[in-house]
Amino acid sequence: MKGQDIMLPSLREKEDSVAVLDNDIMEKLKIVMMQSQQFQEMMMMYKCAIREVRTKAEVLNDEMSVRYHRNPISSISSRVKKPESIAQKLYNKGLPFTVEAIMTNLSDVAGVRIICEFIDDIYSIAAMLAMQDDLKLIKIKDYIKYPKPNGYRSYHMIVEIPVFFSKGKTPMRVEIQIRTMAMDFWASLDHELKYKKNIDPQDEEVIAGELLTCAERIAETDTIMQQIRMKLDAVEKSKQKTEIVIEE
Repeated sequence: MKGQDIMLPSLREKEDSVAVLDNDIMEKLKIVMMQSQQFQEMMMMYKCAIREVRTKAEVLNDEMSVRYHRNPISSISSRVKKPESIAQKLYNKGLPFTVEAIMTNLSDVAGVRIICEFIDDIYSIAAMLAMQDDLKLIKIKDYIKYPKPNGYRSYHMIVEIPVFFSKGKTPMRVEIQIRTMAMDFWASLDHELKYKKNIDPQDEEVIAGELLTCAERIAETDTIMQQIRMKLDAVEKSKQKTEIVIEE
């Protein structure tokens, strides 16, 4: 699917000489993209790719519910990047504003977020998804074992999945984020606070330090909860073995 270059007005520059897309230009670009038939078709294709990934995760969750009598996945959410976010990312990478450039160079236009109860559930779900023969694993970023400097923790996968349309099969890329409920809680608050305006730089530094402390405490809590569940599982298995012996 090829697109035509979208012509941009002249760019305004910041004082540090880094060119940015200001609000007026961004709004015009957003309108042009939304009115493009090719862009609309592309967005539809990404939504279909999300549906395929969500279905895979839901099937795994249903299987685990029957096999192990519990659901490792608490919730699944998804999103397709907004036109303005796509435009800014293309601009940051120095890429043309075309459908072809988006589908070739951007891996996170379509996103699926899977929330698990425990840390080991994250790795189990990730492994089971990666084993599926119609899903190609492109890239992994393990921010649980190797957190970001600000404390962010999550497991990221870039996958490519075939989606069948009337014109044939098209491989589509989707970013999957898998995290615990605690990690998601922290990430949501961190994102909200980052976008608060008019924060004094000194206050921002203090808040960043406090958020990092919270992230470390949450990570400790996740680890403790994991250990508690493992102890309870061990007790349950021991109880089942005892019952089998008694029946024999």
